Amino acid sequence: MTFAPFAPRRAALSILATCLFLAACGHKEGAQGPGGAGAAPPPLPVTVIEVHTRKVPISLEAVGQAEGSREVEIRARVNGIIEKRLYDEGAPVKAGAVLFQIDPASYALAVEEARAALQQERVKKELAEVDARRLEPLAREKAISERELDQALATAKQATASIASAEAKLKEAELDLAYTRVSAPISGITGRALRSEGSLVTANTDSSLLTTLTQVNPIWVRFPLAEAEFKRVRGAARETNVQLVDEAGKVVADHGRLNFTSSTVDPKLGAVQLRAEFPNPQMKWLPGQFAKVRILAGQQEAMLIPQGAVLQSEQSRMVMTVGPGDKVVPKPVETANWVGSDMVVTGGLAEGDRVIVDNLMKMRPGAVVEPHAPGEKPSAPAPAPANAPARAAK
Repeated sequence: MTFAPFAPRRAALSILATCLFLAACGHKEGAQGPGGAGAAPPPLPVTVIEVHTRKVPISLEAVGQAEGSREVEIRARVNGIIEKRLYDEGAPVKAGAVLFQIDPASYALAVEEARAALQQERVKKELAEVDARRLEPLAREKAISERELDQALATAKQATASIASAEAKLKEAELDLAYTRVSAPISGITGRALRSEGSLVTANTDSSLLTTLTQVNPIWVRFPLAEAEFKRVRGAARETNVQLVDEAGKVVADHGRLNFTSSTVDPKLGAVQLRAEFPNPQMKWLPGQFAKVRILAGQQEAMLIPQGAVLQSEQSRMVMTVGPGDKVVPKPVETANWVGSDMVVTGGLAEGDRVIVDNLMKMRPGAVVEPHAPGEKPSAPAPAPANAPARAAK
């Protein structure tokens, strides 16, 4: 009777032990049964494409900068005061159009002086020839010495030389007068006027620069190519087609041609400078404007896969493929360039390989997947066993 108070405690301990045993049995059965926490996850549905070798274009892309096909500095070739500016800044002009007028008064006077000096020399020549003709019969009759006749003939020849010198000075004066009208040597777009009306300009000095003129039709686009990429287009300049594309990849200028290739590699950038020429009748492209350049240089045998299917690692690029047993097999690949939204693969894949193009962040080597072609829906998952709810309840 002394131990009677401990009977309820024994009963409670017995009930607690029974509950723990049943809970442990239920947890073990649920873990081992189908659909439990320890069951293997179902295969992940993935979209795959079969790759095959085909002819794809050799396409290279770079960022270039436009520049005028001809750029000239308009300078004053004579000294004087600028009287007029005869063009609108930034407007297109034709070759030969007068841009500036320098005060021509002093140069017009110089032309008149040179013309008068020429006339004097011609009169002197006529007098010398008359004297020589008059002395010739006298010299034959020995009325005068041969020396006097020789001097008269020499004077006539000297007058001829003086006339040639005077004619040259007249042409120089006329040329200086023509230089007072500063004209455009080429057709193009004018720049800002660096000297205004009333400014004194001096030839062969910094003040002689009046403005600039740039020809933009055709336009030139200069761009660099890495040494490795340059090797793919080297020697094929005539067959190379150059395009300008916008940010969306749409071609906005076609049929460009390479007109310059540098013969050296920049040691700092490891790139070669190239230049392409494009028609620009509407002046859509202006000097200094940046543009995306695409170079098409023939075709090559390669495979195309979506850019999103290529993974970049520290050492190389790789893709995930579906191997035997529908298991994930990673493969390193060699890539070349882009064609639209696809990447060109030149090595690492075999004919008919199945490349995974989605759910790449969930892929693990050796994992089992459920592949399906693009546009197809994955098959429905298998139904759960009939006794699964009973086991879960138990």
